[in-house]
Amino acid sequence: MVDFNRFTLANGLRVLVHEDDTTPMAVLNILYDVGARDEEQDKTGFAHLFEHLMFGGSVNIPSYDEPLQRVGGENNAFTSNDITNYYITLPAVNLETAFWLESDRMLSLAFSEKSLETQRNVVCEEFKQRYLNQPYGDVWLKLRPLAYKVHPYQWATIGQDLQQIENAKMEDVKAFFHKHYNPQNAIMVVGGQVKTEEVKALTEKWFGPIPAGEKYERDLPEEPLQIEARSETVYAEVPLNALYMAFKMPDRKHPEYQTYDLIADVLSQGQSSRLYNSLLKEQQLFSDIHAYITSSIDEGLFIIEGKLVQGVSVASAETAVWKELEQLCNEEVTAEELTKVKNKSESIMVFAEMSLLDKAMNLAYYELLGDAADLNTEIDKYLAITSQRILQAAKATFIKEQCSTLYYLTSQDA
Repeated sequence: MVDFNRFTLANGLRVLVHEDDTTPMAVLNILYDVGARDEEQDKTGFAHLFEHLMFGGSVNIPSYDEPLQRVGGENNAFTSNDITNYYITLPAVNLETAFWLESDRMLSLAFSEKSLETQRNVVCEEFKQRYLNQPYGDVWLKLRPLAYKVHPYQWATIGQDLQQIENAKMEDVKAFFHKHYNPQNAIMVVGGQVKTEEVKALTEKWFGPIPAGEKYERDLPEEPLQIEARSETVYAEVPLNALYMAFKMPDRKHPEYQTYDLIADVLSQGQSSRLYNSLLKEQQLFSDIHAYITSSIDEGLFIIEGKLVQGVSVASAETAVWKELEQLCNEEVTAEELTKVKNKSESIMVFAEMSLLDKAMNLAYYELLGDAADLNTEIDKYLAITSQRILQAAKATFIKEQCSTLYYLTSQDA
């Protein structure tokens, strides 16, 4: 159970406070309701570029890291297709430093050509290293546009291609900032050895004067139902042939979201899971195989990916995967299997409640989804799932006409 208090500033900033006297530390987490899905088709990679720019200094604080290091603090951030999240952990006695730093960059980021140039280069290097120069690195650059045809999930957080980041102009960057980085588009969570009244006073002092910003309504195109199978074959310098299968699944707020999470676990959580047991251990078709979900706020993907054992044909490996999926569509999972994956989900959630930072991030995320209090009832949704619901979800999802398949093959197979 994660307790919290909440209040909202006049400018729209939502604030949650989690008081925890068992630690001398504090965490300040700010979630901005902006991700790669909010970018324009010809200006992708901006949300992620921005995450980097936010560390380039603000008008009153030229160096973001120095003052934080002086008070024993650490910080980082991440961007996804849905959100951008910044966090600071530091001794609770120095909490005001975190307020000073975060409010200044929300109010007045330093837009210098030098900072833009520096961060643009950093992001371009990351693009090359992680996505272009690594075996299988560009899988998501291929799989997303295969699975999504109209929704902006069709590009990865890093962006569609290097050129769009290289061409990012200062006026575009400023426009993106003013549209998304404002109090009414943010959720702040402060946790640790703090008191709600103290947090309220600090929030009013540091964030209260920041203008709310203009409210905009997100209006993203809905992905049409896929009615024919899609596939793409890629040849590259990789050690093993690989198979990636993507199916659409409901959005994060859908009542059956947790059912899909459990299906992924039934298929590939641990060494007694179905795909591991059948395809890796018994038939020895794959050297590794996983099923997982993207947990997207809009319609997401259910992914099955595996590297094939050398000499195994892609066709036979793919047929074997479909056989496992058909079994899920035709027979209910056993009570034992269901209990096992529910227990695993429960232990993961309990574990996440041990870390102060995880608690702060989760509170912010659940507040974005609708209500932070749902964090405390999430496990009940998993425990309520029946084998009948799993059967229904599998039947609705694992349909050949609704599958997007990427064959990622070694150059010698070309």
